[in-house]
Amino acid sequence: MRRLYRKKALNLVKELDAFPKVPESYVETTASGGTVSLIAFTAMAVLAFFEFFVYRDTWMKYQYEVDKDYSSKLRINIDITVAMRCQHVGADVLDLAETMVASDGLEYEPVIFELSPQQRLWHRTLLLIQNRLREEHSLQDVLFKTVLKGSPTALPPREDTPTQPLSACRIHGHLYVNKVAGNFHITVGKAIPHPRGHAHLAALVSHETYNFSHRIDHLSFGEEVPGIINPLDGTEKICIDHNQMFQYFITVVPTKLQTYKISADTHQYSVTERERVINHAAGSHGVSGIFMKYDISSLMVTVTEQHMPFWQFLVRLCGIIGGIFSTTGMLHGLVGFCVDVVCCRFKLGVYRPKEVSISDGQTGANHWPQTGF
Repeated sequence: MRRLYRKKALNLVKELDAFPKVPESYVETTASGGTVSLIAFTAMAVLAFFEFFVYRDTWMKYQYEVDKDYSSKLRINIDITVAMRCQHVGADVLDLAETMVASDGLEYEPVIFELSPQQRLWHRTLLLIQNRLREEHSLQDVLFKTVLKGSPTALPPREDTPTQPLSACRIHGHLYVNKVAGNFHITVGKAIPHPRGHAHLAALVSHETYNFSHRIDHLSFGEEVPGIINPLDGTEKICIDHNQMFQYFITVVPTKLQTYKISADTHQYSVTERERVINHAAGSHGVSGIFMKYDISSLMVTVTEQHMPFWQFLVRLCGIIGGIFSTTGMLHGLVGFCVDVVCCRFKLGVYRPKEVSISDGQTGANHWPQTGF
């Protein structure tokens, strides 16, 4: 009885077979079918090859939410070279609450303002990358994915020994400020605390020595990530007058970067700039110097690197193979049907009339085969 049940079950399973097997003796191969099969297999291999590269690639997903962290400190990373002596300039931060942040984390290094040939080449390369980033914003995703592979964004050291006097000052380091709007500025004289606000000792510096030509080698907010290029990196401004003001209006956006190589809490920013000559007689008032007014956005951006799941890759691969098989099969059948109709209509190929000769001495007669449609 068990064998009988097994046999019935096996027969039932055979009846449900959706892939019946045709004996090879009933299968007819043709040159056209072989050609179509070769084209189909080639297309499958090419598309599967490119699909594998799509599977290996990643993309960046951007999510936006309200920044709830308002009590932590914001780090400002600075590397700016000013064409004035270090004893004549001072840098500090004054936030919206009129709180002056100590600049203990900044170093003043006497340098030469002009770059060496190797440094100038690095600077030109950085400017080219900045121009491409402004034109093609999608390149920022490439920088996010290759943060640790990117070249260092800091200015390389000079390869020669300077013989000129060190008439410029490189201000570099970092500061920790409150997460409120503020003003980082570099102006004449060292900053001193004042009961009524904020002041610089500028009286001892002659106006003829004012020269706020500057180069921003690096300016970023938050955790410093190697390989990330910021909007002001590589900016160089040359003064046309001794009394000149440079203003940068910066909007800082908190950013969480999560890739397969790094996870960091950093900040992106956008900037607009303005410069003008200070001339009190003409109504252009102000103080000579470099002023960077920043504001913190209330939105936070989470940038996550994502990858195609393996099951989705298998589904797409099966779709490619099955789609090409079905499409080439239908096209081959349609083309064969059209060829048969044309050959039958114009009596071509296998539908061409055949001559039948009579061997008993009578004249040959043409017998036309009858074809039915």
